[in-house]
Amino acid sequence: MDVDAYSYTHRRSWDRLDYLARRRSLSGAEADELVALYRRTSQQLARLQSHSPDPELIAGLSALLARARGKVLGTKADTWAEIGRFCTHRFPAAVYRAWPWWVSVAAVFLVVSGGLAVWVQGSGAAHNLLGLPDNTDALTEPGGKFETYYSEHPQGAFAAQVWTNNAWVSAIALFTGVLILPAVYLLFMNALNVGVSAGLMAEAGRLDSFFGFILPHGMLELTAVFVAGGAGLKLGWTLIDPGRASRLEAVARQGRATAVIALGLVGVLLVSGFLEGFVTPSPLPASARIAIGFVAEVLFLVYVFGAGRRAALEQEVVVVGNPAEDRWQTTPSTR
Repeated sequence: MDVDAYSYTHRRSWDRLDYLARRRSLSGAEADELVALYRRTSQQLARLQSHSPDPELIAGLSALLARARGKVLGTKADTWAEIGRFCTHRFPAAVYRAWPWWVSVAAVFLVVSGGLAVWVQGSGAAHNLLGLPDNTDALTEPGGKFETYYSEHPQGAFAAQVWTNNAWVSAIALFTGVLILPAVYLLFMNALNVGVSAGLMAEAGRLDSFFGFILPHGMLELTAVFVAGGAGLKLGWTLIDPGRASRLEAVARQGRATAVIALGLVGVLLVSGFLEGFVTPSPLPASARIAIGFVAEVLFLVYVFGAGRRAALEQEVVVVGNPAEDRWQTTPSTR
């Protein structure tokens, strides 16, 4: 089966089903049409899942059928259940599918920032080229600007400011990724800032302070930026190489996945902002602050590669239904 051709052929009936499922009230003829389309689309979904399914297409049709089924049964969608499904399935699955992209972004980012840190440390040429002052004591000394940045504002206001700023940076990385170069530039500038700060602190013999203030919130914060950058670049690459689907359809499909990641990262960055506002400047020992940040990072990675992987695999399960009795069962795909 040519999945793309099959999808194109039935797209109009799926759009009609979506229209009927979203209407507040239906006539008798429209209600009969809704039921017929629902049953037909259920069979089509099962057929698609058994022939090299596209996870995003399967997820979209599954969501459409969930709305239509609620309309057929005369029930309203449970908002909290939808939110729960987003948190346990849609968001982690979308991040998991994009992992080769954001892990690659993370690796390049760390190499670039590490290389810049080594170059800046004790290099007059680096200072001249980057416009750095010869005397950086005001930044690097104990109680200097690097340290007081995290404590000069009230914790609650600072956490909110950090959250807003990081959400903005991640949104730019996500949605300028379709153009590729703006996202690459944004990621490079962030790597430059981290690398220069690390190099200057190392030059002053205060690398322990650098990690003590960066790692508690930075592990999760940078991971969110990596996910945003990777998802954005994946969206941009889809525009260049849409695969077997049409360019418009492929970009629209990946754009929906990118929007899911963008919405989910709001929560991740909220946690990161809380860590930066309340944990990083706290009087706790550096080891304790870093341990808290490490636990947050590990929990996120377990969430993505555990729950996200399971949710992604669930979309490759063949759904076998009896439309007449409206009973469902699932069996593993045999492909």
